[in-house]
Amino acid sequence: MSHESLILYIIFCSADSESLKTLKNLAVKRGGSLTFPCFYDEKYKSNHKYWCKGQDWLLCKIVAYTNTSGRTSVTDHPTQNMFTVELNSLQDSDSGYYWCAVEISDGSDDGDYVYLTVSSDPAVSVINSRVSGQEGGSVSVQCLYRAEYKNKHIKWCRFKDKRCFLWGRTDTSQNSVVLVSDDRKESVSVEMRGLQKSDAGWYWFSAGDVEVPVHLTVTERPSTTTAVTPVSATEKTSINETTSVSETMTKNTETTTAELTTAPPAVTASEKENDTSKSGKIQYKLIWILLAVGLGLLLILTIIITCMLAKKCNGNQTESRGRVSNTAVHTSSSALDHESVVIYSSVTTTTKKKTLSQAVRDDEVIYSSVVLE
Repeated sequence: MSHESLILYIIFCSADSESLKTLKNLAVKRGGSLTFPCFYDEKYKSNHKYWCKGQDWLLCKIVAYTNTSGRTSVTDHPTQNMFTVELNSLQDSDSGYYWCAVEISDGSDDGDYVYLTVSSDPAVSVINSRVSGQEGGSVSVQCLYRAEYKNKHIKWCRFKDKRCFLWGRTDTSQNSVVLVSDDRKESVSVEMRGLQKSDAGWYWFSAGDVEVPVHLTVTERPSTTTAVTPVSATEKTSINETTSVSETMTKNTETTTAELTTAPPAVTASEKENDTSKSGKIQYKLIWILLAVGLGLLLILTIIITCMLAKKCNGNQTESRGRVSNTAVHTSSSALDHESVVIYSSVTTTTKKKTLSQAVRDDEVIYSSVVLE
C-alpha cells in the first residue's frame, strides 16, 4: 500500500462512524437530480446536520446545513433518525467525495463519506427513484445498468435491515414478496407484491459496487365502508312504509287501514314528464274529436237550411203563378161587366212567315165574336 493510500485509508477509517451511515458509490445522469438518506444514531437526534464536499474529512467544505434551500438542500427527519440530501441540476464538475455530517458542540464532528459520479451515461440508474403502492397491492421498479456490469452482482437492498434480494429469486420480506427479474439485457425489474405499511422506506439498487437510491411509499387501503347519505323525514317515512308492507306480505297478516294510510310517495321527475306527456296527448285527441263533431253538425245544419230554402222557393213560385192567373180572370171579368165589347183577335201562326196580303188571300184571318150573356 502506498503512502498516500495509507493516509487516505487512515482518514476514512477515523472518520467512518457506526453512528452515521449512507451509501458509498452513487451514480447520476448529467443534468439530473438525486435524493438519498443519511441515517444517524438516536444520540444525534437534536444535533445540526450538514453536507460537506472534499476528499479529506478534516478539510472538507460545508455546502449546505439542515433546512437550507437551493441547488443543494438538507432536510432532517428526527422521527426516523435520518436526514436527506437533495442535489439538483448536477454537472460533471459535481463529481467527487462528499460527507454526511453531524455537528458536535463538545467534540469532533461525526460523518460518513460517499462518492458521487455524474455522467451522460451512468453505470446504474432507475426509471423512477420515487415509487408508491397501495397496502396489499404491488409496485414495480425498472432498473438499468451498462453492458460492462452485465456479469456483476445485481441486488435490491433495504436500508432498514440491510437485507438484499438477488436477481432470479423470489424472496419473502415479512408479508410481502420480492421478485428480482434480470433479462440479462441491461435491464432489471424489481416487483414487490402484497405490500405492507412496514415495507415503506428507502431501498437501493446496485450492480457491482455502483448504487442508486429508491424511495417507496405505501398508502393505506381505501375503506370499504359505504358512505351514508342523509335521508329526509319524508324519505324515512317512505322507506319505513315500504318495509312494513313487505313484512306484512311475508307474514300474510292483515294490515289495518291506519297503517296503510300514508303520505303519497314522491313522484320522480321522469314520472311527472310521462304524466304531462300523456295528459297532452289526451287533450290533443279531445280537441280533434270535438272539431270533427262540430264540423259534422255544421254540415248537417247546412243541408237542412238548403232544403228549407229550396222548398220555400218552390212554394213562392206556385203562389205567384196562382195570383197572376186569378188577376187575369178577375180583370177580364171586370172588363166584361162594364161594357160589352166585341173583341176581334187575329191569330197568326208562327210556323209560317207570310205577309198580310198573303193572309187575306189565303183566308187565314179569323174573326171571332164574344157574346156577353
